[in-house]
Amino acid sequence: MAVNLQAPETLLPVAGVRLASVNAGIRYKNRNDLLLIELENGSHTAAVFTRNAFCAAPVHVCRSHLQHSSPRYLLVNAGNANAGTGEQGMQAARECCEQLAEQGECWAEQVLPFSTGVIGMQLPVEKITAALPQALAQLDENGWMDASRTIMTTDTVAKAISRQVEIFGETITITGIAKGAGMIHPNMATMLAYVATDALLEKETLQRVLNTVVEETFNCITVDGDTSTNDSLVVMATGSSGVYVGGAGLAIFQQALQEVCLYLAQAIIRDGEGATKFISIDVQGAATRAEARVVGNTVALSPLVKTALFASDPNWGRILAAVGRSHVDDLAVDRISIWLGETVLIVNGEPAPSYQEALGAAEMRRDEITIRIDLGRGEASATTWTCDFSYDYVKINAEYRS
Repeated sequence: MAVNLQAPETLLPVAGVRLASVNAGIRYKNRNDLLLIELENGSHTAAVFTRNAFCAAPVHVCRSHLQHSSPRYLLVNAGNANAGTGEQGMQAARECCEQLAEQGECWAEQVLPFSTGVIGMQLPVEKITAALPQALAQLDENGWMDASRTIMTTDTVAKAISRQVEIFGETITITGIAKGAGMIHPNMATMLAYVATDALLEKETLQRVLNTVVEETFNCITVDGDTSTNDSLVVMATGSSGVYVGGAGLAIFQQALQEVCLYLAQAIIRDGEGATKFISIDVQGAATRAEARVVGNTVALSPLVKTALFASDPNWGRILAAVGRSHVDDLAVDRISIWLGETVLIVNGEPAPSYQEALGAAEMRRDEITIRIDLGRGEASATTWTCDFSYDYVKINAEYRS
């Protein structure tokens, strides 16, 4: 059950974007598993992808197509990752693009394919292409809610959000959806996410903004330290509002996009596989932001810390040990202070005289917990968001292919 997360009741349409969700029978029964997104001609698209060397076939195809044309369609399937599938997987991804291009009257390079699901299984191309006519016929600007459910795999809650902001008196809309619950770690966090806006931006500007935003959002979350083969985040700007975003207005747009992406990123953690607690690890007093990120990730990835969080066990020695092994050069233990919520654990490397086990236990029983670490080395800071490890995490992943 997700930690303090519910799917929105409604989502705002984005002018210039239409969506359709259909059941292609790829792996799941009695649910939609194929999403088609259509973009108005002239739309600009920015994207970031997994850095996993074994990246999936659709990731290779997307990267290639983005170099040559402006996308008209995004085709997303759930239930099969089309990763670890060799040349046959590449041909399958290309064939899906070609079939959609023929029916959608565009070039194959204007189709971006995406897949999520089980790794190492060949993509059932025939099932996908057979469902394309229905998907094209059902395209609708109000298809966002169905889309958010269609891309789910082990997710328990659809992750979606809409925002509207004013830029010099004109309103723009941003709507985004994401999926992800396991295999979540920076360098893209393991997920698929699609965000659209009717704002008008230059392609290079959109990519630059996305690169900045992702570092503060999706690259700050981790569930289990596993980076997937299929991570993709796409931001689409149709320009249909006629509101040009540049100059002073760019900062307003970037802030709004960051709020959308942060919500989606944190929603993935709140719905982490088997998660019962949402954890913020705030590292401050670091010499550099990179150093703060290293310490935060080390604590967040510790199985001992994560299982103690699940058990509500204030075994803070596990936090201390994780900070100490975070490979920060010349780490001065006598400058470090650590808090669990409002309860101080360590002050300048020494156990806090005010600490009592009952205080730590009370903090650990919360479903949202903040661990604050001051390294006493500088002014830099960073936050990592993670969740606990429960029995269900093992069960979900042990039975994933069953």
